[in-house]
Amino acid sequence: MTYEEFTASLEDSAPSSTLSPLLQALWFAGNDDWDAAHTLAQDVATAEGSWVHAYLHRVEGDLGNASYWYHHAGKPVPKVSLQEEWGNIVQALLA
Repeated sequence: MTYEEFTASLEDSAPSSTLSPLLQALWFAGNDDWDAAHTLAQDVATAEGSWVHAYLHRVEGDLGNASYWYHHAGKPVPKVSLQEEWGNIVQALLA
């Protein structure tokens, strides 16, 4: 799936079942469903899972918790907008 196809899928009623749990989490985040996104992301115990988890806590405004998860992801706390970070993570996970 390309980034363009992923973003177009945000118009669908649900994420594709062929997407990884992290991409499904980002699909829900892209549709402003933080709870569904967080439920999926918090169960993925990888660096990528920590990155998505960090992003979600940044969206929530819990910067202390976000910082904790960025550290576990091996990523610096980003200085870009939430929208730009969302796109960066989606593109990285699709690659």
